[in-house]
Amino acid sequence: MAIMSLLSRIASMLSQKTTLPTADTALPGRRTEMPTDEVHFVSGRPLKGPHPEGFEMAIFGMGCFWGVERIFWQLPGVWVTSVGYSGGITPNPTYEETCTGRTGHTEVVQVVFNPNEISYAELLKAFWENHDPTQGMRQGNDVGSTYRSAIYWLNDVQRQEAEASRDAYQAALARAGRGQITTEIAPAGPYYFAEAYHQGYLAKNPNGYCGIGGTGVVCPIGLDLGRDAESSLRGVDA
Repeated sequence: MAIMSLLSRIASMLSQKTTLPTADTALPGRRTEMPTDEVHFVSGRPLKGPHPEGFEMAIFGMGCFWGVERIFWQLPGVWVTSVGYSGGITPNPTYEETCTGRTGHTEVVQVVFNPNEISYAELLKAFWENHDPTQGMRQGNDVGSTYRSAIYWLNDVQRQEAEASRDAYQAALARAGRGQITTEIAPAGPYYFAEAYHQGYLAKNPNGYCGIGGTGVVCPIGLDLGRDAESSLRGVDA
């Protein structure tokens, strides 16, 4: 009986972590922002800006944000990265609160980039190839809604590029015998910076945990994807 009771409690906890909360069941959060680093540990650039004129922003969730941030800060053309929480309900959550599954947020990386050096399509290619977007409310051994795959777009061009890249990658995954993509593609809501010790984590802790791993399937995204999306919005054939 004791074993059955323990198993029941474990199942209940896992269910809570993988089920998104409602406005009534979400944790209340707070008005005060979490203290965080002012500048990036690697580049020394300001996390919260100001950013150079003409630079753009992208937000991706790919599982544990420690390893995800390193993927993007190493890309030429990326000006600065930060990690935080987005896609949920609870304002200014703590890391511990997000781990309960009761904030609705997923761990994300905010990427500020120079579009003259790296395109949004190239960022999407890095996104798809460096995690498994078919795993639902988990990524590898990390289980919970806070590890779900997500793209939060900031304008219609990004939305169209994200959706087109998903369709292209789904076809590639199908050819490889892989499952259906579960990635959430939604308009960006509030982005809450994570606590200071999470920022640039794998630079501060070179031997730290990194659970990121891709499917091994190449994403067939060409460099014309962004131009095609812009042309579509204008009603012009690319």
